[in-house]
Amino acid sequence: MQAKPKKPSFSEFFVYWLKLGFISFGGPAGQISMMHQELVEKRRWISEHRFLHALNYTMVLPGPEAQQLATYIGWLMFGVRGGVVAGVLFVLPSLFILSALTWVYLTYDDVSVVSGILYGIKPAVTAIILYAAYRIGSKALSNNVLKVLAVLAFIAIYQFSIPFPYIVLSAAAIGYLGAQISPTTFKMDKHHSASRATYGPALIDDDTPVPDHAKFNWSRLFGFAIVGIGFGLAVISLLNNPVLNDMSEFFTKAALVTFGGAYAVLPYIYQGGVDQYAWLSSAQMMDGLALGESTPGPLIMVVAFVGFVGAWTKEIFGPDALLVAGFAGASVATLFTFLPSFLFIFLGGPGVEATRGDLKFSAPLSAVTAAVVGVILNLAVFFAMNVMYLEGGSLDYIAITIGVLAFMAMYRFKVGIMPVLGVCAAIGLGLVVFI
Repeated sequence: MQAKPKKPSFSEFFVYWLKLGFISFGGPAGQISMMHQELVEKRRWISEHRFLHALNYTMVLPGPEAQQLATYIGWLMFGVRGGVVAGVLFVLPSLFILSALTWVYLTYDDVSVVSGILYGIKPAVTAIILYAAYRIGSKALSNNVLKVLAVLAFIAIYQFSIPFPYIVLSAAAIGYLGAQISPTTFKMDKHHSASRATYGPALIDDDTPVPDHAKFNWSRLFGFAIVGIGFGLAVISLLNNPVLNDMSEFFTKAALVTFGGAYAVLPYIYQGGVDQYAWLSSAQMMDGLALGESTPGPLIMVVAFVGFVGAWTKEIFGPDALLVAGFAGASVATLFTFLPSFLFIFLGGPGVEATRGDLKFSAPLSAVTAAVVGVILNLAVFFAMNVMYLEGGSLDYIAITIGVLAFMAMYRFKVGIMPVLGVCAAIGLGLVVFI
């Protein structure tokens, strides 16, 4: 029998999240898959049940669920400092990478090398998302009712374009009502009992008591609310530039309406950035989305591109300080997009932990997990349709081959995500250089 893993030092914890920040391609599905593979299966820092319980909570929040999941796990392990480190490092590398690429884009208007790398990465990202649907689904869909829920969620979003929040709410309602009729169908402990035998005991296991810092406390709740809101208001008061002030207000609003993931809020960002404030053109917005989809970090990090281009275009620090202006805009956009996510975890996490064993709360979340599998599968199909075809409508056999090989490497040969991404990026770069 495997021994319980030793708790990592804070430096080991820090290094893991820093590394993840540089390789977290694939949007939320790919990032959740990476965390599951590393934290549940390999390192065994958290059990399958605790991981999915946290994931279910983040799925019903506004904001980027993968970043919130990272914050939640970090908070469970090391308290507030762990949550801050995990959540910040999840997006910080992306801020610098996207800012650098945006500078290249605006300065040289030529990103052929970057395009080559992204050409190789996109099929790999599709394979990662498909693999995530398989891995999470194989554990979460333990009976026919939950499998039907996943299929219905896929049909709802793929065929009828029903918004993600409605799918989540419907699944939660089905779980709540279904638990009254058949409690065992939606009992999460039953679903994931096999994971302990599969992966071994975890540091934060199914029966591990809630740590003191994660227990509900009214004074702590009010303290977090005052500090978080006060910090945001203090930063806004220091921004004496009207463009940066507009960005802080706009992206805070965006963070509070991002139910359904980044794709659901992109029209809102497009309308504000292009039509309302004229920070960038519609063509630039589409280019930014392409960069955001294929760089590490949450897809909502496209806000960094919008902030960078907006501050650059408006020359907020004058024509001789465009790079500084751009990075300031990207930083403000990123800060105010993600600040609410930390508050959601630190304020709501203790309540979520307290209700983990209560079927009234866990059954709806278990049903949400099943629906999420269908949504992840839809995302894989969406990516595949964009990767498989060239502009003329003919099949891109090279991209299809890269995607199939990437999936087989992970599924059949258990190759890690980072080596798969590295090899696929090198293939894409090689195609640009030598062909």
